[in-house]
Order: sequence, then structure tokens, then C-alpha cells
Amino acid sequence: MGSERALRIRDFLQAEEEGIVGLLERLVAAESPTHDPESQRAVQTILTDELRELGYRIRWASRDPGGRHLLAIPTDRSPGAPLQIVLGHTDTVWPTGTLENRPFQRFRGRVVGPGVYDMKSGLTLLVFALRAMRSVGAEPEVAPVIFLNCDEESGSLGSAYIVRRLARIADRVYVLEPSLGRRGRLKTARKGVGHFTIRVTGRAAHAGLEPGHGASAILELSHLVQHLFALNDPKQGISVNVGTIDGGLSPNVVAPEGKISVDFRVLTLEQADELERCVRSLETVTPNTRIEVLGGLEKPPMERTPRELWQLAQVAARELELDLAEGLAGGASDGNVASLYAPTLDGLGPVGGGAHAAHEFIELTSLIERSALLSLLLLAPPLERSRATSGRRSGRAA
Repeated sequence: MGSERALRIRDFLQAEEEGIVGLLERLVAAESPTHDPESQRAVQTILTDELRELGYRIRWASRDPGGRHLLAIPTDRSPGAPLQIVLGHTDTVWPTGTLENRPFQRFRGRVVGPGVYDMKSGLTLLVFALRAMRSVGAEPEVAPVIFLNCDEESGSLGSAYIVRRLARIADRVYVLEPSLGRRGRLKTARKGVGHFTIRVTGRAAHAGLEPGHGASAILELSHLVQHLFALNDPKQGISVNVGTIDGGLSPNVVAPEGKISVDFRVLTLEQADELERCVRSLETVTPNTRIEVLGGLEKPPMERTPRELWQLAQVAARELELDLAEGLAGGASDGNVASLYAPTLDGLGPVGGGAHAAHEFIELTSLIERSALLSLLLLAPPLERSRATSGRRSGRAA
């Protein structure tokens, strides 16, 4: 049986279903493509109004004059009180005008529309999680500070430093990214993501008159591609993919140059270090060619969420009479960076599918359930822990 407070929160949210859908529709209608920072203003205005009404003061942060990130702090927060950070983003992958062909729609228990799953629904459930706490007169012991960046879909290049600064002082971090799979699993681990660009320089020659005077960069790339694919280790969670290859001048010229782009994913920082060592130590097998390796790890792995935080989620789920599971995500989020400094729980958004795809959707019932779950997580007491994640900090993320 669920606790009385949990059931009151759930009942409040169920009664607010139309309001929840209405806010989600407004957020989806405020199209906010990641490469158009000015487009973020409309969705940020909606959220600013909602958060101010809930007792937050708003600050704007950015190192990039073309974009700004929303930081919301409780006005009644006591100095020195512990903090919990809620991370989300206002940008989507969809260009302005997508709604013309793919309008917001609600049917058969689902809601569809561009950005509805990733992550306008996560922003919606945050607002109503805060409303639900207020409806039952509950005050969190750990002050919820909200950070919503405008560049997550383009890699959080202008906002990652803020995520790090906030996570360093946080008791815990909650991430509003969509849940994992059709079971709606929370993301308690994420792979780290990196990229290499490998350039090969050879020597041009006429392919018919004097091919022996040339050194083919493409021939060398063919060896490199096979070597890189051999680094895949699915059992250890390591994936290496050569995604593009380019080079040469014309069919009758021995190729003097070429390059490949490589995506790699790892479960641990140790794996990343070893993989980078292997790639940077590659040697040519084609005479008179040379290799240049650029890039490396871009988002550190989010290693397994500390059990005490996962247990808080399980307790909250039982109080709400929900079935909750956890899983590993192959993609990265701002939770990867935050997890270096504080216990982090990701995938708190609703159940759905089609992230970055035309059939993007969410299950409406899960929007209500996840809003209730977030309410209870925000009301949880401080974690009793030493700085369990401090040993995992990496110079790459500092």
C-alpha cells in the first residue's frame, strides 16, 4: 500500500491531467531548435512564469552571447542548506516549422509532437511535481535548484561548466531526460562518448604512369578501419564505429590524403584511457604514410548510480504502487558530467519512444506517474554518505 502523502500527490496530479497536457502543448508549441538560441526565449518565458509562481527566483547564465541558460533557485532557501539539482534542457533537435507537418496531438492515451519526448514532457512533469508538493503542504529538506540549459542537443558546450559547478555542491542530481525503453527504466548508468578524427597523409602519384612513386593514404586507411573495428568489445560495453571515410583526389591519382571519423562508447574512465592509448599508438603499415589522431573522450561515462539513491527511487515507487526498473543507456546526457561529482539519477522523464524521430511520443499515464515520482524524490531526506563519487573525478571534466 502506498503512503498517504504519496497517494495524495498522485490524486492531485490525476485531477490535474488537463492542466498537465495543456502546459505540455504550450511548451511543444514554443519550438526551440538547439542551433537557434533566440528561439529558446519563448519556452524559457513559459517556464520562468511557472517557476516564479512556485516561489523561485530566476537567474540567467551563459558564456555565449547567442544563448542563455535558466537557473532557478528557491527564494526561501536557507543559507548553507543542502542542495539537490534538477537538470533539464529547453532545446530540441527539430527546426522551427516542424509543427506545420507534425502538430501536437493527443489520442489513444498518447501524446505526439516534436520534442514531446525529449524533453518538453520532462519540463512539464517538473512544474507539476513542484505543484504537487505544494498541494500537500510538503517542504523538501534539500532545496531543489533547477538548471535548464539551451544547448544540450548540441553537446552542452556552453553549459557543461555550470553543470559541474552545481554538481560539486549538490547532495544529489536528478536528470529529466526520457526514461529507457518501453518499460520506462531509470538510467542508472550511461556510456561515455568520444570521437576521433584520424588523418592519413601519403604521397600523390599518377596511377598509370608511376604508381610506385605514390603512397596511398586510402590503402593505409583500409588497414586502420579494420584495426579500429577490432577494438569493439561488446561484453565489456566498448563500442567503436568508423562512421565516415573520405579521401583521395581522383581515380587516376594515388591518394595523398584521407581521413576517417570515429565514434566510441565506454562504460568506465579506465576503458576510455586504455582505448585512447591504443588509438594514439597506432602505427602505419603502408610505407611513406603518416597518421595524425585528433579528439578523444567528450562526455565521461556515468558510472552506476550509488545504490542509496537508486533505493530512494525504489521506495518512492513502492509508495506510489509503481513498478520501477533500471538500465544502462548507450547515449550521454548532462548526467554524465554531473555524476563525476554527485550521486546522479537519470531518465526521470515519462515512458515513450521515438527520441529524435518523426514518431516521437509519450504515454500520458506515465507523465502523471513520473511527476509523482519526482515529487517524492525531491522530498527525500539528505543522503547519508561520504563523498562517494569524489574518487571518480576526472581531469577531463574539470
